[in-house]
Amino acid sequence: MRPRARHSDGCKPPSPCLRAWLRPMTPHSDAQVRDATADDFPAIAAIYAHHVLHGTASFEETPPSLDELLRRHAAVREHGLPWLVAEIDGRVAGYCYATPYRPRPAYRFTIEDSIYIDEAFRGRGLGHTLLNALIERCEAGPWRQMIAVVADPRGGSLKLHERLGFELTGTLRGVGFKHGEWRDTALMQRTLGPGVDTPPKG
Repeated sequence: MRPRARHSDGCKPPSPCLRAWLRPMTPHSDAQVRDATADDFPAIAAIYAHHVLHGTASFEETPPSLDELLRRHAAVREHGLPWLVAEIDGRVAGYCYATPYRPRPAYRFTIEDSIYIDEAFRGRGLGHTLLNALIERCEAGPWRQMIAVVADPRGGSLKLHERLGFELTGTLRGVGFKHGEWRDTALMQRTLGPGVDTPPKG
């Protein structure tokens, strides 16, 4: 029998894990959001490795090395885009960043967000805090649209993005195969600043 596409990590209502994802989240007041530095990347690597190995938010299957993550960070910064961390009591509890949506020049005012939270800090509103800070930083730049590619369309990431103004624009069905299941991705979009109401600069 052919495996069916899955939308989530296996939680089914009314399971506690799904209810936890659907709880209303508020910004985490104790988190300090700041630009990532090289010293943060061992913690970032550990957070991301967990999501790669055990989750579906990333379609990578092998955790990248520390050097590779530092290279990705440098590429983000070369584009003038932010890479942020949320720190709680001196510990990196989550991170987010924006990348160019696609390499061709006409896409240069459109970016894509990525956000990952340490499992120990999930359910505490850190995603809201980080994504809101990322949006504010990007709105201060030349970018006009932010895209989210959500690999768990029934999970907390979609709800988080909706609360911060993203709209669902489509679903790609069965485009990934991970953890023995076909996976869908949801495409979401949010206007930054004036959006398409004025011509871009540059």
